[in-house]
Amino acid sequence: MVSIIIPVHNAEKFIKDTIDCVRAQSYEDWELLLIEDGSTDRTMDVMTAYLEEIKDGRMRVEKRKIRGPEEKNFGAARARNLGLALAQGRYIAYLDADDRWREDKLERELSFLQEKNAGFVFTGYEFGDENAKGTGKIVHVPKTLNYEQALGNTTIFTSTVMIDTEKIEKSLLEMPCIKSEDTASWWKILKTGVTAFGLDENLVVYRRAGKSLSSNKVEAVRRIWNLYRRAAGLSVFESVRHFVPWAYRAVRRRV
Repeated sequence: MVSIIIPVHNAEKFIKDTIDCVRAQSYEDWELLLIEDGSTDRTMDVMTAYLEEIKDGRMRVEKRKIRGPEEKNFGAARARNLGLALAQGRYIAYLDADDRWREDKLERELSFLQEKNAGFVFTGYEFGDENAKGTGKIVHVPKTLNYEQALGNTTIFTSTVMIDTEKIEKSLLEMPCIKSEDTASWWKILKTGVTAFGLDENLVVYRRAGKSLSSNKVEAVRRIWNLYRRAAGLSVFESVRHFVPWAYRAVRRRV
């Protein structure tokens, strides 16, 4: 069984569409864990009403507990970690609350994972508009990525990842509570000697609601630099060495 983990925060506009893309999967042996993470809009009402309407026992909502008046939301890392702790499936797949999967995403990716006898796989994806309609800008992925290669190539997109927990321990999947926690997690896994296998097929739409192609450039640079220096513990020289190919690929993905 595949356990699908979705951290959900203020996603009332998109969450039904995202749930529908899971329901439409050609591979049907899955569970969906919707981790409600302190939304301040109608997300919780929309999810619970929709799940009551469709009555699919494979889906459930877990609402995190507020620890005090100062707490707002866990953030995606803690939400995904909660989902991981609750997951009952052998395989873990991640999906963000505003992205969409193609109907054969799970089927194609699981078949690929088994064919490669891999523990960690990811796929290509397409940038979409605010309606999750593909823009034609497709991100192609390499056949494999090891730790050294991944430092300069952050094409592993969270909504495309699938992990086999019989090959990679669940504890390695726990994400750190930092910015770009997903990238830091992939590095942590690959640093143990694991190789990630890329399925170069467009199976996911990355919804870019209300964002331009040039948005958050400075923040992206700051995050990747902090990851090199703090998460990976690289020297300034090593950080610069990996930053240059990262910047080149990041620009190519968005132009």
